[in-house]
Amino acid sequence: MAAPMEVALVSDAAGPLCNCSVWELHSGSALPGYRGGNTGPRGLALLGGEHLLGAQLGKSYINVWELQRKDQLQQKIICPGPVTCLTASPNGLYILAGVAESIYLWEVSNGNLLAILNRHYQDLTCLCFTDDSSHFLSGAKDCLALVWNLYSVLQAEPSQIPDPRHVWSRHSLPITDMCCGFGGPLARAATASLDQTAKLWEVSSGELLLSVLFDVGIMAVTLDLSEYHMFCGGMDGSIFQVDLCAWPVQRDRTFQTERENGKIFKGHRNQVTCLSVSTDGSLLLSGSHDETVRLWDIQSKQCLKTMNHKGPVTNAFIVLAPANMLNPDGKPSVPLPKFSKHLYGTESTDEQGSEGVTLRLGLHQQESGESYLEKAEKMYSQMCSTREKNLMGDQEHLTIQVSELEEEVSTLRKINKNLFDFSARIITKPAK
Repeated sequence: MAAPMEVALVSDAAGPLCNCSVWELHSGSALPGYRGGNTGPRGLALLGGEHLLGAQLGKSYINVWELQRKDQLQQKIICPGPVTCLTASPNGLYILAGVAESIYLWEVSNGNLLAILNRHYQDLTCLCFTDDSSHFLSGAKDCLALVWNLYSVLQAEPSQIPDPRHVWSRHSLPITDMCCGFGGPLARAATASLDQTAKLWEVSSGELLLSVLFDVGIMAVTLDLSEYHMFCGGMDGSIFQVDLCAWPVQRDRTFQTERENGKIFKGHRNQVTCLSVSTDGSLLLSGSHDETVRLWDIQSKQCLKTMNHKGPVTNAFIVLAPANMLNPDGKPSVPLPKFSKHLYGTESTDEQGSEGVTLRLGLHQQESGESYLEKAEKMYSQMCSTREKNLMGDQEHLTIQVSELEEEVSTLRKINKNLFDFSARIITKPAK
């Protein structure tokens, strides 16, 4: 039986001819790529070994390809705004997308939009699942990394806003990347930030295990499968290798560039945007804004192969090639449904008549009694009827006050965002 083939999936911001290029990792031979559109940063994901998802750069939809049909798009998932990051659960059951400061969660089997999570204060930058799909992590420009229990999110009533399991607030500037190791809820996760640090966390307890300070902002981070090393891509094009088993153990560490020069990969001329390690831990794949993808030998730090692209590299990662990717006659076991634009349970009656069976943990049987929306509407009408006599004369005045307050809140949100972006630019501006 032949060994599984490892392939590299790469996308760039130009992508006029090929959205996602594919090449065999060890031989370097190019495989047919996926055409149509171009994918934004942190916006490329495999779904269940049968589909490829790509968040269209600057647009409000996600491109979908069947893995064996690379010549044309099969579907587009319409979103309420431009998608800033995208991921799919390893078990192939759920899709997560970041739109502005909100996280959208879809169920793959029927296309229902199960949840919209609004706990970040700035645009999302990265999303990732644990290997058992039980938890997912989100990072954003508000300097926060949140850990979510998927089952708690699914069990929440539509009226409830679920709380994240952990809120990691040790970064002082926007989070740029994150990755999760093996172990499900017992895994360790790494986060990278413009504050020139990369941090290692324990998902179960939320405890900070390690914080490493560098000379430059960190744009990408990954762990090898054995979790002996953490690799961090800098804004200057350098890639730093951090030993996680170094002695003595220190929670706060500074990477000494002069002393640890043998642990730096040098070759990129611009910021490193993505990193990935092969399954045997011997090769490192890196993508950069210098429009190149490089394959490195980790032990010698030598660059083995350089692939040139037409624009800044937005995604690059290593995967074991699914069978459908190499079999042109293969087909998905189940076709993807049409994905809903509205939160499940709030659509009109016609839209709710979707195909398939939906299982929602923790929800009461919908056929018994009134629905939540019916109860809420009934309560609201009762409240209005008891107070309408008192409010009738002041109705117009209250409406004007509410509209003025809404305008003021909107203005303050814009001012806050502009101040945050301005401060981030000043702090991260390189010294002349």
